[in-house]
Amino acid sequence: MRDNASADGGGDTGARPTAEAADWAVVDDEVVRFTSELIGIDTTNRGGGDGRERPAAEYVAERLGEAGLGPAVLESAPGRANVVVRVSGSDPAAPGLLVHGHLDVVPADPAQWTVHPFSGEVRDGLLWGRGAIDMKNAVATMVALVRSWARTGRRPRRDIVFAFTADEEGTGGYGAEWLAREHAGLFEGCTEGIGESGAYTFHTRAEGGEPVRLYPIGAGERGSAWLTLTANGRAGHGAKPNHDNAVGALAAAVARIQSHRWPVRLTPVTRAAITEIAAAVGIKTDLDATDFDPDRDVDTLLERLGPAANLLRPIVRNSTNPTMLEAGYKVNVIPETATAGVDGRVLPGAEDEFRATLDRLTGPRVRWDYHHRSVPLTAPVESPTYAAMRAALLAHDPEAHVVPVCLSGGTDAKQFSVLGITGYGFTPLRLPPELNYGTLFHGVDERVPVDALRFGARVMDRFLTTVES
Repeated sequence: MRDNASADGGGDTGARPTAEAADWAVVDDEVVRFTSELIGIDTTNRGGGDGRERPAAEYVAERLGEAGLGPAVLESAPGRANVVVRVSGSDPAAPGLLVHGHLDVVPADPAQWTVHPFSGEVRDGLLWGRGAIDMKNAVATMVALVRSWARTGRRPRRDIVFAFTADEEGTGGYGAEWLAREHAGLFEGCTEGIGESGAYTFHTRAEGGEPVRLYPIGAGERGSAWLTLTANGRAGHGAKPNHDNAVGALAAAVARIQSHRWPVRLTPVTRAAITEIAAAVGIKTDLDATDFDPDRDVDTLLERLGPAANLLRPIVRNSTNPTMLEAGYKVNVIPETATAGVDGRVLPGAEDEFRATLDRLTGPRVRWDYHHRSVPLTAPVESPTYAAMRAALLAHDPEAHVVPVCLSGGTDAKQFSVLGITGYGFTPLRLPPELNYGTLFHGVDERVPVDALRFGARVMDRFLTTVES
């Protein structure tokens, strides 16, 4: 596929005089086959620039080219490739919609897996491999649907820009961040976007024990605040007194950070999530009651929600988790410098509080800096786009409950937000109770039911062909 080819494939997907219905037998086959074949292309991202998405980008571009489209393969560095293509909608006046998914995956050790992580094997109704959930399944779904539209003459109302990115499992610097900076014109007219980490089945129970199926849609994200802590002191012999010990100062700061309990901060999205999840499981709650104290009462309320509380616990507070320590080169030498890494996550509207708290916790002896930083996001749950996502899910699982959530981590939506694109997490899957979506992400034996892929394709197709601005 030629680099910098035209990314506008809209002319090749114009509606025929009478558009046909979706050819689901073909779509079902392609979604499974494309997911399997993409998993077989090792796109491991080890961080620090160590990754190679180009073979997967070329695979995706070839499949789109077979449908008459002209995708652009855009390489930010050798081997770090992205794919972008625009499909024209039936209403030129409608704002565009961005649909994005990443091509890279986190590392996987074959020795720990039941099935080789890059086999893409289908066994007992499950498709196995790194990327089966995160997120080559979604990339395959998007490609299969675009091909179906080209075959049948169906088309969305809004222009849709599909972006398949590199480096989401890193910082996004070779992928979405680079695209937003260097190729912003490809996303002209897009006001909203959908990406990963939402619209999957979360199984819980009502207070009476009845099973309840939730589908959380991402309507916000905590910001990333990856920190480097640095303490400087006086180097010296380990056998002599030293009251200016960098290791001791750093260790004290890390201990304070680890033991700090961040206060509860309920964003509008999280308030809506608590209210709607509580209603789904039959619990009455009033977050606006005069006697409701978030710091006192939220944890008790979450306990009453049972397993569904796992959707909420990470998003009612900021967080700081120490993850790395480095100091010294010999046990009897006091080093001059000691450093630590901290994974911080910040709620929308809580950035000033986060910085002030870190200043206090680190104290005068330890300096902290951002190693990597991304902004928190929030998206409206009253929008026509959210309503269309909800309607698409309920059309295929009418007894489910669709609820908004703020994602605890981050996605490429952060990078695209600089273009004014409001992001949602929407990659639909219907999962059985025995498969825990959260543990499959970045976990050993990542896998997805074949039926879940087919469900996701139908929900996504309904959403993309009906959503209005």
